[in-house]
Amino acid sequence: MQLRDTIRVLEERGKLVRVTAPISKTYEIAGVLKRLEPTPVLFENVIESDFQVVGNLFCGKPAFADVFGVRLSEIIPTLTRAIENRSPCQVVEEGPCQEVVSLAPDLDALPILKHWPGDGGNYITSGVFVAAHPEYGQNVDFHRCMQFSKTEMAVRVVRSRHFDAFLQSQGEVDVAICVGNPLNVLVAAATSVEIGVDELEIANALAPLKVVRAKTVDLLVPAEAEFVLEGTVYRDRLHAEGPFVDLTGTYDIVRQEPVLVVKAITHRRDAVWQALLPGGLEHKLLMGMPREPTIFRQVNEVVRCLDVNVSPGGCSWLHAIVQIDKRSEEDGKKAIHAAFAGHRSCKHVFVVDGDIDIYDPLQVEWAMATRFQGDTDMVVKERERGSSLDPSAEPGTHRTTRVGFDLTKPLDGAGFDQVPSPQVDLARFVRREVP
Repeated sequence: MQLRDTIRVLEERGKLVRVTAPISKTYEIAGVLKRLEPTPVLFENVIESDFQVVGNLFCGKPAFADVFGVRLSEIIPTLTRAIENRSPCQVVEEGPCQEVVSLAPDLDALPILKHWPGDGGNYITSGVFVAAHPEYGQNVDFHRCMQFSKTEMAVRVVRSRHFDAFLQSQGEVDVAICVGNPLNVLVAAATSVEIGVDELEIANALAPLKVVRAKTVDLLVPAEAEFVLEGTVYRDRLHAEGPFVDLTGTYDIVRQEPVLVVKAITHRRDAVWQALLPGGLEHKLLMGMPREPTIFRQVNEVVRCLDVNVSPGGCSWLHAIVQIDKRSEEDGKKAIHAAFAGHRSCKHVFVVDGDIDIYDPLQVEWAMATRFQGDTDMVVKERERGSSLDPSAEPGTHRTTRVGFDLTKPLDGAGFDQVPSPQVDLARFVRREVP
């Protein structure tokens, strides 16, 4: 399903808000997206650009499940199958993403948003980076890009990641930044897999994906993307990047980051720019959900894992709620250690039984209130490097204390079960619709 197919379906279902009044890409679009979150919004009249902007498309797991026609409980198996059974994409000669080709690009013509008053500049946040290496082949992932001229951007490159390895070994790397992608491409780009895996093959395993060769760089890009920005990232040419509001809703620091020089822009004739609100629910979903299969896999090696939720309340990065089928008294603690191994940026892990809805914070808190004792059920790991996104971590080193909470009931279980309410036919007693 292309991005525009998603927009069409949302409108047919009455779930899309259209904003027809003139609106600025500076603060106003981001402000409306935040106020209306999680409702999808299409902005038809952007003051500074001829292109429409859409946002809040995938703000929760139900949106993912709906696109792929699966239940919430099937999301992790679906992602796992795609990672394990990835397949080459169909290569086509022409693609809608190249209906218009500009070899004299001007970033000012694009509706690149400035989200918050303290931002360092206008940011591309939904851009999927395609890059290549002579040994490892293509790599696909996310990097935020801050515009500072008509053709240049500072790219946040997280050290030790695959793109950083490409850049360090080659000095400069040709890239294609794809904006306005279908959900399978977005999710695949956010997965954590070994170097040498082309994440577009994961996307193709989720849903058939056509790719086309870029115009000025030797890369294969999603043929049905809305925009493709082609250029080169230079390791030794640096520019200040930031501040930027990240997953935690707090400002990330200013760093000196590699510069991208944009050399060509291709797009559909009626292209729609996809906005991804920094720190918003959509940002959190795309960051957190692809980490759940890795946690699930690690936990399932030591105990029977039922489900995992990298929860929005934990910034969809720092907290994981793990549901297990407990069969021994040590299973809860085993699951805690395995979950940390599965997602090394995780700060707090909560392990619950199968009767707890891991998507309901009230139920998880209830399990903590009734099934947890701090002196016996808590695992405190020695301080070690954690996530750079955690503002409470040790400055500079990002060292943090990881804590696991075993919220499972004892195997004998007497007195620990929730008492179900009586089952009644409500229509016999209440005639009006109850919300």
